[in-house]
Amino acid sequence: MRHFYLDFIFTAIALMVAAWWGYSHGGMGGLITTLSITAILAVMEISLSFDNAVVNASVLKGWDEFWKKIFLTVGILIAVFGMRLVFPIVIVAVTADLGMMQVIDLALNDPKEYSARLMAHHAEISAFGGIFLLLVFLNFIFDDKEVHWFNWLESRLAKLGKVDAMSVFVALIVLMFAVSWASAEQASAVLIAGVWGILVYLGVQVISGMLEGDLEEDLENEEKGSGAAATSAIMKGGIIGFLYLEVLDASFSFDGVIGAFAITNDVIVIMLGLAIGAMFVRSMTIFLVDKGTLDEFIYLEHGAHYAIGALAIIMLLSVKFHVPEIITGLIGIAFIGWALLASLKHRKQQAKAIT
Repeated sequence: MRHFYLDFIFTAIALMVAAWWGYSHGGMGGLITTLSITAILAVMEISLSFDNAVVNASVLKGWDEFWKKIFLTVGILIAVFGMRLVFPIVIVAVTADLGMMQVIDLALNDPKEYSARLMAHHAEISAFGGIFLLLVFLNFIFDDKEVHWFNWLESRLAKLGKVDAMSVFVALIVLMFAVSWASAEQASAVLIAGVWGILVYLGVQVISGMLEGDLEEDLENEEKGSGAAATSAIMKGGIIGFLYLEVLDASFSFDGVIGAFAITNDVIVIMLGLAIGAMFVRSMTIFLVDKGTLDEFIYLEHGAHYAIGALAIIMLLSVKFHVPEIITGLIGIAFIGWALLASLKHRKQQAKAIT
């Protein structure tokens, strides 16, 4: 539990702020609703970012204590205040054609007007976020993995994944359907937003790949070198590794930040819920490294990605259809719970096979 002490303190403070925010804008009903949505967002952020924690842990386990502390201090500032707090404001400012200070003022002082302006651009946000999330899911499902949750399905999809650009091809087909669902006035905006979703996803992958390649090259040079050259390589490897993890975290945080708009349009609630989740994900990464339990629950990563896929479809459907917020929030939790139970069942079967 020592890994999560600070997270529980932060959660208590964030929930108190959420309760005050809800009560001040809707009385006891608003308080209960705001607390519920904040909790759902936090759980979703944790569940959707579990694979992020796993990836981070696999990189971090070879690091010394200094870089782990950098990851938990500087890294958490970037993750919480950069991607979870600033980025939602930017989304609203861009899609609602407002300045940053106008959005902040509306969110704090006139949430109804803020919500009205945001909903006028709901279709574009859904297209951008839905396509981005869909690519995250497709890239995972088309990957030729060693572990399959639904073997009959995933093994067949992995074969399709051997075709170049299959994920982008499928995403573009889905985007065309979403454009056809939009009104005539919104069709071009939905198409452009969806294309931007594809470009942002591919851009993140390109940057991540470049940093990962540099990191691997430096580590190889470190093994071949010695003395001062090796020390320099170690320092550079640590810096590049840190930047690599931050790019990865940014790519995963897009899921939660953009997906949160499918649950609520209140930017303050989004900030609080995702910040709680980000704190726990950071601590979860260190916990996985310290305890060495990365392989104990083998289907959790699958469950997180299926939750991402479900959220993507819901967001794209919301271009035309209304999906209740509670359904959107609970689907992700259901997939994670299902994956957890499946992992526990697998562990029992493995134990019986050994005995």
